Amino acid sequence: MNYICRPMRKLVFILISLFLFTGCSEYSKILKSKDYNLKFEKAKEYFNDGQCSKALPLLEELLSLFRLTSQGEDVYYYYAQTNYCIGEYYVAGYYFKSFVKTYPGSKRVEECQFLGAMCNVMNSPEPALDQTETSKAIDELQTFMNRYPESPRQDTCNTLVKTLRQKLETKAMNGAKLYYQLERYNSAKVAFGNVLVDFPDTRFKEEVLFMIVKSSFLLADNSIESKKEERYKETIKSYHKFANAFPNSKELNEAESLYYASLKELEKIKTKNEL
Repeated sequence: MNYICRPMRKLVFILISLFLFTGCSEYSKILKSKDYNLKFEKAKEYFNDGQCSKALPLLEELLSLFRLTSQGEDVYYYYAQTNYCIGEYYVAGYYFKSFVKTYPGSKRVEECQFLGAMCNVMNSPEPALDQTETSKAIDELQTFMNRYPESPRQDTCNTLVKTLRQKLETKAMNGAKLYYQLERYNSAKVAFGNVLVDFPDTRFKEEVLFMIVKSSFLLADNSIESKKEERYKETIKSYHKFANAFPNSKELNEAESLYYASLKELEKIKTKNEL
């Protein structure tokens, strides 16, 4: 059986090799060709077939050659698109935004404005990392929505902005929790408060309000005597805010124990001051 299959395997190998060689040979000829119109047609063909890595070198060569011709806009557009296709989002973003400035009257301006913003979206990292690109993406998407209020891409932009803001929200929440874990209770209290200010509709609101109660109490408990009274009073205020907002919270019992502990400490301070 192996004896019969061996010649067939050899034939298949030869045919595949021949096909690959022919394909590479054809592409090599196109790269070396001086027929720039042919190169452009082939570049578009490769791009439309999803072979963006083949299209890119051709378009790079044509970019400067066709810049001042009637085909300049097309080359510029496909060059930006091809970089986007291969995941070179920083380069693609630059060229999409440059396209908008270079060809302001083009029918592709809206699309390029959107894809320029999408490059920032694609560059947005996980919440644990620096979120500069995320903030840029939000700004770019909002600029697009303001500029094209009737665009069919409005819903997509709104969804993306919501997702990106949640990423910033998670980053802020994790930063506040880190302060708490490091026992930097004043910084934690401020950071949790900032989450509420920056994200008033935060999905973490219950947890944030509870953590403010805990941070406030531990800050008071670890303070010098002269600051304890003020900080226990802040804990009581934080407790009321939490209890009023989430009367059925599973964390209410723990928050309540911190509230009563604060009242007890204030009573001690009052007694001590009266002596």
